[in-house]
Parts: sequence; C-alpha cells; structure tokens
Amino acid sequence: MSRKNQKAPWEPEEEIIWVSKSEMKRDMEALQKLGEELVNLKPNALAKVPLDEEMLEAVKDAQRFNKEARRRQLQRIGKLMRQVEVEPIQAALDKINNKHNQATAELKKLEQKREKLIENGDSMINAIMVDHPDADRQRLRQLVRQANKEKAQNKPAKAYREIFQYLKELYLED
Repeated sequence: MSRKNQKAPWEPEEEIIWVSKSEMKRDMEALQKLGEELVNLKPNALAKVPLDEEMLEAVKDAQRFNKEARRRQLQRIGKLMRQVEVEPIQAALDKINNKHNQATAELKKLEQKREKLIENGDSMINAIMVDHPDADRQRLRQLVRQANKEKAQNKPAKAYREIFQYLKELYLED
C-alpha cells in the first residue's frame, strides 16, 4: 500500500484561501475610502485617531493638496493603510461620527421639550423644575407666554428661539 497522497494524521491540514482580484480591489478601495474619511476630518478630531507618524504626515499633506495631487495622495494613503492595523482607526472614526449623531439626537430632544413646554405650559415647567431646581421658573413662564402670543399674532418666533437656547443651557451643561 502506498501512502503518497495521504497525510500523516499528526500533520495539520493547511487551508488555502483564494482571494479573487476583484475582491482585493474592493478591499483596497475600502481602505482608500477610510483614508479619505481621515483626510476630511478637522485637526482636533484627527488628533484623536491613532495614526503612526508616516500616516499622519500623509493625511496632513492630502488636506493641503487639490485635484490630481490630492487623488494621488489618497491612493498613497490607501497603500499605507494596507500596512497598518485598520481596526483601531475604524473604531476611532466610528466614535467621532457617533458623537456627532448623539449631539444631533440631543438637540432634537430639546426641540421636542420646547414644543411640549409651549403646548402644556405650567405642567411641563414643573417637570423641568424637578430636573433642574436652579432653573428660573418665572423666565420660563414669561418665554412660554411670549411664544404663544407671537404664534397667535403671526410674529417672528423670537421667544420660541429663546426657549430653545435656555433649555440648551440647562440640559447640555450637565
């Protein structure tokens, strides 16, 4: 009996994973898009992303360049991205983007509070006073009355905006 084609049971089998050329291109384009996201960041946000010296320099250069030079620099960044670990960079970008989304959601909640405040008046003012005992009850009542009056007379919504600013001071200072 010949055992030419059979492996010994103690030798681990190696699994060969074939990657198509188009899949490799998709991966490279994804890395380039990630690099483009880095280039579009503001300097204070870019400082929060864990980048090595060479990558950081390439990103800063791309931020200065225009048109064709920028396109070539983005390709270079994509090439550099293949040599670094992408997960921490992606996690930092997700965190930065999520902060923006959270801030937007908080502002929407404040807008809803303002609407309820104008509709419900004193009952909503009491709820706000429970959350923030240092809030100025008299100022809130005055602003609500002015907002209702402006709405009834079809005047510009000055008090409406002031209510939002006041709520923003109260809730976002925490």
